[in-house]
Amino acid sequence: MSELTEIVDSLENRISRLLHKYENLKQVHSSLETEMTTVKEENQRLAHKLEGSSLEVQNLKAANAMLGSTEFKTETKLKLNSLIREIDQCIVQLSE
Repeated sequence: MSELTEIVDSLENRISRLLHKYENLKQVHSSLETEMTTVKEENQRLAHKLEGSSLEVQNLKAANAMLGSTEFKTETKLKLNSLIREIDQCIVQLSE
């Protein structure tokens, strides 16, 4: 009977330790989820900022080319041609 009691005590002890580890892991998991959410939000914020900066760089390149710089002249001409085509398409749609 004493052997059975020892086995039961040992099992209770193991279960108690497992429950303790489980609770610790739940807390770690919760904190990691919170951190992940924060990092995702920061990532989105930085992605939007990068997108805005890229647009600003394109605009500055176009402005620089219009001021006489030959460095981005071809790129600016292509962009202007693209915009003209878009405007022409809009005019065609409006006239239909």
